[in-house]
Order: sequence, then C-alpha cells, then structure tokens
Amino acid sequence: MLFSNIIGQENIKNHLIKTAGNARIPHAQLFIAPTGSGALPMAIAYAQYILCQNSQGENNNGNAACNAKFEKLMHPDLHFSFPVTTNDKVKKHPTSNSFMQEWRTFIEETPYGSLFNWYQLLGIENKQGQIGVDEAEEIVKKLILKPYEGGYKVMIIWMAEKMNTAASNKLLKLIEEPPAKTLFLLLAENEEQIIKTILSRCQVLHFQPLTEQNIIDTLMNHHGIEENHAIKIAQQSNGNWNKALHLLHHDDNELAFEKWFIAWVRAAFRAKGDASVVHDLILWSEEIAKTGRETQKRFLNYCSHFFRQALLTNYNARSLVFFETHERNFDLEKFAPFVHGANIEDINKALEEAIYHIERNGNAKIILLDLSMQLTRYLHQKEEK
Repeated sequence: MLFSNIIGQENIKNHLIKTAGNARIPHAQLFIAPTGSGALPMAIAYAQYILCQNSQGENNNGNAACNAKFEKLMHPDLHFSFPVTTNDKVKKHPTSNSFMQEWRTFIEETPYGSLFNWYQLLGIENKQGQIGVDEAEEIVKKLILKPYEGGYKVMIIWMAEKMNTAASNKLLKLIEEPPAKTLFLLLAENEEQIIKTILSRCQVLHFQPLTEQNIIDTLMNHHGIEENHAIKIAQQSNGNWNKALHLLHHDDNELAFEKWFIAWVRAAFRAKGDASVVHDLILWSEEIAKTGRETQKRFLNYCSHFFRQALLTNYNARSLVFFETHERNFDLEKFAPFVHGANIEDINKALEEAIYHIERNGNAKIILLDLSMQLTRYLHQKEEK
C-alpha cells in the first residue's frame, strides 16, 4: 500500500513520514477516523514504509522483496487483529488467524470498507463481532517473538473499540511496555468506546472526513466520472469514500432506508390522533427488527442524517442541502417545518440511545417501538417563536 494511493489526509501522511524519517516512532498510536476516511490503508502504508525502509516520502527506494510481500499482505512482521465471531466456517473460539484469507480479500477489494462490509463478507450480518480474550492471547504470542527480518514488528488492530474489557486488560501491559521495535497501530471510529487505560498509553491522531474536493478529484482522475456527477456524489457521501463508491455503483441500500423512513414518519404523524395507527408502528418495528443489528444501526444513522437535512431545509441553508428523495409522494420541503430547533436535539438523542441499546443486544422490536413513540411526540412539538 503506497501513501500515494491514499485519498487526501496530507497532514497525517506528512506527520507519519516525518516520525519514521527522524526515527521517533511512538510505540503505540491510535488513529481515530470516521468511516471511509482511510485509517486502514494509511496504517498499512505506514507499516510498509517502516518495515521496508522506504524513503523520499513515498514507498520506494526500499527493500524490493519486502515491498512485494506487502502487495500480498504477507510480510511476516505485519500482523492484523480485527472483530470476528463464529460463522459457518469457524464454530468456536474465533480469532483473526481463522479469517486471514477473507481479510486480505476485504483489503484488496474494499480498503475503505466499513465494519458492516466486513460482516457481510463473513456472512455474519446478524451477529456482533468482537476482539476477545482469545484474540488477545494470539496477539501476545505473536509479539513476544523476535522480528523475522530483524526490524520492527507491526500490529494493526482494526476497529479497536470492539475490544472487550478482558482483552483490553490482557493487552494493557504489552501496549505500555512492548518488546523492542514493536509498533501498535490501533484504529477506531469512536474514541469514547476505547477504555481510558488503553487511550492514555497511545499517541492519538485524529483523521478528518475527506473533503468534497478529495472525492471529486479521485472520481474524475481515477474513475473517469464527469465533474457534475462527481460533485453530486461528493456532496452526498459526507466525506466517506466507501459511501462514494456505493453511490457510484448504485449499490447502496439507501432506497430501502428511504422507504422505511417515510413509512415511519407518516405513521408517527397519524398516531397522535389515531390510536389504531400504533399497530402500524408495531408492524414497522417488527419489519426492521428482522434485519441484522448492523443494518439497524446503519438505518438509524441514515435517519439522523435525514433529519439534519430537513432541519437545514427548514432554515433555508440551501447550499448545505443535497439530499434527494426518490419517493414521488414525499416532499422534503413540506416535511422540513416539522424538524426545528425545539425538537432536533431530542430526536438525535433518541436515535443515539436506540443505536446504543441495539449495539448491546437489546430487543430490537422494543427499542424501535419505543423510539417510534418518542418520535410521535417530537414531530408534533411546536417550535418556540
């Protein structure tokens, strides 16, 4: 993975190149990065730059054999850890070692991919993966050995917030005092979900969402997309290259999300004056609850985004509104006045709490029905004049 293959994030690139060039590499680093902003390809490029002794601000002039191993992600001193769970292939005690073939496929095909994409590849959309104590034991075994090629050993832990408490505690001492020339690169999307003792032992780097211009340039230069189309995709992708690719290939499931959302808000409007409509909300909750938890979380994040766009429409911030609905009988302009300063915080809080409880394996039917009841109240709340 070359630094030149990574979209944007120039400040992060320059910082990492400088630390390697000055031989001042912190032994434990935490990359906090929004989905689709490039933390994983950046970590791999950084590891390649160090292990292959590359130079001149790019992965060249180094060890050719080493660079060839990185192209196949098979360097003996490069290690990965990521969330896993049981599936048809692995029935018990799953660890990253059991899924390395799938992991290499994931990086090759979707280096900016999300946790949901990874679960889809494993066929576990209805489960919650984690980095557990079995995984921590494997990490310890790998890192207590000397480097095969005499330089650094690099451990990349992807989605480190999925590390449970037992695993975190087992790795704590190793992260604090690793063997010589051992580099931990922890990648996470949610800093608050990293336990404080791990957080305090890492140098933290914050990635920004990709700029619209980053996405526009990449779509035009590498995918041959016309400028107007590239601008539209960049506006809708919200700094997420993975989402931009979904939009480009028309394989995003937001059409289904839009259908669910519109049915939901329409039922919520009617429910206040007609108790029988509660039955519709129950049926709606049951329909969404049949999907996997990751799909439920993605849908609720979509709802949050939809409400924000409605708020911006309501307050005439037209330059920031790029949302387009496909349902002919739904008008964002007419819906927007019901989302305002008096209820947007309550709506967002309710959505965040629903996501929190779904992540912790709460009963999805109950969570979604309770959210629907709250939405019924909030949408009928009047804006203070």
